[in-house]
Amino acid sequence: MFELTCESSFDAAHFLTNYNGKCANIHGHRWRVVLTINGDTDNGMVVDFNIIKKDLKELCDYFDHSFIVEENSLKKELLNMLQEQFLLRIVPFRTTAENFSKFIYEEMSKKYSVSHVAVYETPNNCAVYSCK
Repeated sequence: MFELTCESSFDAAHFLTNYNGKCANIHGHRWRVVLTINGDTDNGMVVDFNIIKKDLKELCDYFDHSFIVEENSLKKELLNMLQEQFLLRIVPFRTTAENFSKFIYEEMSKKYSVSHVAVYETPNNCAVYSCK
């Protein structure tokens, strides 16, 4: 069994709902995403790195330079006003590195045998999700 690792990133703003601390305020990160898949080789390759890079980049590009908002965390009037001027991405989960790692794991598992996903909020802090 082989493991392949691919990396991408996106810059986005978010805030944490129901949180007592600095992260309750809108702030941004360069979210670094490290995807590891596994599998056996077919003609010497598990899968072409260009294909994995493209798929991971597409997922990261969806969030790039957006304001990521947890569903039902803002009043409807405010949400509508923000959507008039900014790119908002509404997600059904609290916008933590832990939840992003699980979300990306699940999305990439639709196409690959994913071993684990690490999502870095800062260069030194990350959350890793795997089903093992």
